[in-house]
Amino acid sequence: MDIDILELSKDSAKFILSGTNAAFANGIRRAMIADVPTLAIEHLILNDNTSVLYDEQLGLRLALVPLSTDSGYVPQSECTCGGTGCPACEVTLRLDVEGPKMVYSGDFISADPKVRPADEKIQIVDLKEGQRIMLEAVAHVGYGRDHVRWQAGIACGYKNIPILTVEACEACGNQIYEVPDGIVYLVDGEARVSDEDLLTCKECGFQKRVGDLNDPSSLKITFDETSFIFTMESDGSYSASELILKSADVIRGRAQEFLDILQDL
Repeated sequence: MDIDILELSKDSAKFILSGTNAAFANGIRRAMIADVPTLAIEHLILNDNTSVLYDEQLGLRLALVPLSTDSGYVPQSECTCGGTGCPACEVTLRLDVEGPKMVYSGDFISADPKVRPADEKIQIVDLKEGQRIMLEAVAHVGYGRDHVRWQAGIACGYKNIPILTVEACEACGNQIYEVPDGIVYLVDGEARVSDEDLLTCKECGFQKRVGDLNDPSSLKITFDETSFIFTMESDGSYSASELILKSADVIRGRAQEFLDILQDL
């Protein structure tokens, strides 16, 4: 199996995953979304809330603020404290603001400087004169499969790499005009395929446009069943590269667990 990085930034990535199958690619996608543990606010201790938001609305909004996740924290179900709460499985963030003021996620004061809102410019609520919010938020480690608040991967998907074959092309000029820009081009009357631009090919639109031509057999599109263009985006709990590696660790851990079970049979 090979990985070819096409684009990589702090919060997103695009890469080619080759030498594998759709089941493995989908396993990576699902792990990013559902199985990588992250920190998120789960409980609130509200001392004062005179904002326009009900307590429940405020709690929901705060729960969906992504927090930078330190790997030192463990889920409560796996903690030695038995789930009662301790510094190994929970962290507290305080919020105390008065209006008039727009409350941002960056107004949180965390008990652990390594745990902060991933984006400090998320708007929470606009406080008017005389309004106040004072609370303590308790964040726990959890999994996206249990609640969306713990979903680190927010836009993860893949598609097979398309293969465009140019056969006996008697009307290439007309057909190339119908193909998305740059994918097929003419050189001395001969049709050629740009492998780089082919990665931008969208299956449905391309097949429809080619199929509308008088000679649809001249340009054929198929797909490589062992290669995939993978795109992903992190909510900020982890960097894109960290999330990819942690999802791979999840797959490896499950494979090892399965192997251990088989060896005990």
